[in-house]
Amino acid sequence: MQHPFRALRHRDFALFVVGQGTGILGYWIQQLAVHWLMYRLTGSALLLGVTVFAAQIPVLLLAPIAGALADRVDRQRAFFAVQALQLLQAVVMAALAFLDVIQPWHMIALSLFLGVTIAIELPVRHAWLPDLLGSRDDLPNAVAVISLVGSAGRLIGPSIAGILIGVFSEASCFLINALSFSIVLASLLAIQRKAPAHRAAPLPMWSELREGALYAWRSRPIRGLLLVLAVVSFMATPYQPLMPAFVREAYAGGPEALGFLVAAAGLGALAGTFYLSTRASARGLGPLIAAATICAGLALLAFAFTRWFPLSLLLMAITGFGILATTVSVSMILQSLVEDRVRGRVMSLYTAAFLGIAPLGGFVAGAAADTIGAAKTLAAGGICCALTGIGLARANRRVVAPAAAPSAKL
Repeated sequence: MQHPFRALRHRDFALFVVGQGTGILGYWIQQLAVHWLMYRLTGSALLLGVTVFAAQIPVLLLAPIAGALADRVDRQRAFFAVQALQLLQAVVMAALAFLDVIQPWHMIALSLFLGVTIAIELPVRHAWLPDLLGSRDDLPNAVAVISLVGSAGRLIGPSIAGILIGVFSEASCFLINALSFSIVLASLLAIQRKAPAHRAAPLPMWSELREGALYAWRSRPIRGLLLVLAVVSFMATPYQPLMPAFVREAYAGGPEALGFLVAAAGLGALAGTFYLSTRASARGLGPLIAAATICAGLALLAFAFTRWFPLSLLLMAITGFGILATTVSVSMILQSLVEDRVRGRVMSLYTAAFLGIAPLGGFVAGAAADTIGAAKTLAAGGICCALTGIGLARANRRVVAPAAAPSAKL
């Protein structure tokens, strides 16, 4: 077993983790507050789906373009600019809420704006990550550590948000997110500036997009991993925006119950990413992806029909473990396989498959929940996710296993 935090020995990466950890915590506090406020004002699961759709559809539409830009621009400056725009979004959200003039369309519009910035941020982050390390051998661990920090924020943030909403209001959550950016921006300024790596003269944008897409498509391991990721994202991750409606339907609960359930999923995700951080490399992750996908689907199916709260917490933890183990394992494999010259473009496809497909699933799930109920919608997603995992397990030797070795030919 390797040291789970060995990538933190690199100063710039450690600074990056401090800033991003703070920002992710603020993000999750704000997200739960947005979802709860939207449902409190409208009582509509469909509008919850629309809100998530607005926040994440830009990733599907813009991530490939952002990936091409990430292979062209100064990644450090681009990342700082995106974080400054996210600060602006948080300030506007907090101001509207404290003035008590916030409306559903405000939240949808601001979620769309945030989604555009995230669509640019994620490919830039993936492409910039190797530059923060002194040794490429620590790259898989760095991916796991960043995911571990994200899982910790997902665990702690909703719990804090649930308490803040119950004691104060949703506006306090938006304010805390805005304040978190003081640490985010300060940490980015403290990272040592490096001269951008010399790159060949860029091709026309369309040609670069085509090159990145063909690079991914011609590699069967990459193509297979992205397909599995897209299915899990569409069928399993919509449980998050449906959670307020499910809590009301199943438990007649408030924001505290919502916060604990979402935090339980975060705890499972934290356990999954911690385990992955102890691995020496991406070798052997193919079977784990299949098993994690099956576990996530079956746990989500059981959760849909469970009405005993302690068991629901356990099932949410298993769901969170399965989804994050799948997504982080795919990221670790891709980062190990992809050449630096196309890293931004290929990782933008990862971003689109994970976060870009999710809004489509959230939108469909929201519409379905308004018709058949949140519980049956979650059950259907769990069944499809489990079947995908079973299919992947049967095809593992032929599709995924070759990707487990960093030396696999593309």
